[in-house]
Amino acid sequence: METIRFGQAIGKALGDAMRADPRVFLLGEDIGAAGGPFGVTRGLHKEFGAARVRDFPISEAALVGTALGAALCGWKPVAEIMFMDFCTLAMDNLVNQAAKAHFMFGGQSAVPLVVRTPHGGGLNAGAQHSQCLEAWFAHVPGLTVLCPATPADAYGLLRSAIASPNPVVFVENKSLYARKGGIEADPQPIPIGEARLVREGTDVTVVTYGASVYAAEAAVRKAAEEGIDLEIVDLRSLQPWDEKTVLASLAKTHRLVIFHEAVEAFGIGAEIAARMADVGFDELDAPIVRVGAPFMPVPYSPALEREYLPNEDKLMAAVRRVLL
Repeated sequence: METIRFGQAIGKALGDAMRADPRVFLLGEDIGAAGGPFGVTRGLHKEFGAARVRDFPISEAALVGTALGAALCGWKPVAEIMFMDFCTLAMDNLVNQAAKAHFMFGGQSAVPLVVRTPHGGGLNAGAQHSQCLEAWFAHVPGLTVLCPATPADAYGLLRSAIASPNPVVFVENKSLYARKGGIEADPQPIPIGEARLVREGTDVTVVTYGASVYAAEAAVRKAAEEGIDLEIVDLRSLQPWDEKTVLASLAKTHRLVIFHEAVEAFGIGAEIAARMADVGFDELDAPIVRVGAPFMPVPYSPALEREYLPNEDKLMAAVRRVLL
């Protein structure tokens, strides 16, 4: 095992994929000599040159459109959109083109396209640079949506995303780039669609993903002080998601809280809650509770953003509700 930062794990995955397959190339804004806005692609331009690490103009529509065309021609592009908020400018190419091509061409065309993009708050970047929009893409048939929490998962899931014949939206929380974690000396791809059991517990299942995993882990200590034993499931893969693992956990604890940074309304948690209320109804001893951000834009003020973001205290309030 070695310890590396989350952002370094992504850079390592990109570099290893490029060494293994000459069809893999990167494109994005300032990803070349500058190494990207968060330093993730640092060093790759020097190793692979401008032909495979391509700086791109500030046009997300053109960026994803170019990557889509390359994917349809047999290349394996990895496009970086600097902030997830700006996926809005590439929605036609992602939703109407990339997600539909395999279906509309009768299965004759693979679309091995990866779009990397950071989401989330905590850096006081304001309402237009802090949104969590993953539920949009999880709603679109044809798209895979991944959101790792650890350096090891970031590496393994990104390698699987690049190897996939389908378009993948790979979501990275900005607050995690500097977070350190262990990774194997010879890391392997992680299968898409498999959740990670972060911690076993007996009283309440907490389903989460991305940076919220760490807030859930922080809540474990507070819960223990009250005699509550939390089980934590990290989805990792949002579309497809691991219904089997979530249901197995619910069957053990009989109580479910879904916890994510994205706005609570119409989110990932809503889908999981609806599904578990259906297939897991007989296992429930209490109503399912969701914890997410309020229905408002992300504040710019540090004090207001702290109040806005879901945290371990808000999670603990939900845990107490399901135990009443």
